[in-house]
Amino acid sequence: MADTNAGDGSDLRSVLPRLMQLGTVLNRSGLGERAMKRVGADLDRPGLSIIIALHMSGKAMRVGEIADRMQVAGPHVTRHLHVLERRRLVRGLADPDDRRARLVELTPDGAELADRYVTTLLGWFGEALSEWSAKDRQTFYDLLLRFTDDLAAFLSATAEED
Repeated sequence: MADTNAGDGSDLRSVLPRLMQLGTVLNRSGLGERAMKRVGADLDRPGLSIIIALHMSGKAMRVGEIADRMQVAGPHVTRHLHVLERRRLVRGLADPDDRRARLVELTPDGAELADRYVTTLLGWFGEALSEWSAKDRQTFYDLLLRFTDDLAAFLSATAEED
């Protein structure tokens, strides 16, 4: 079993309830749904996740790349892309590097919707952190990114062991 004491006096046991609380707050608050309602996005969560993945990448991507970012299987993404294409939020393109492959990109309507959604979420997060110093906010951002990356890498590596 891994040592829950990092050796510097911090006890991971004291952090676990807060991580659980954060998950509960994010789920119970319906944060994503509230933001979708605020911006008038009538989408299911997977469809929105695809749009956000494309928006955050800033480029057209293959279905497999989108699936990797969402941590789902490719066919899951493909099913939702058909709906998004019919709604003219995304469009398919031929991959210039491989004519057999297909790229997906946001349409102007899809990009505008994604931007409104992200702006809404960031506004709420910014308000929640408004009393924090600039240094504390930067430390939080840096450590959260590091923790998320390290945890994802660890879980991915250990999933292969199971």
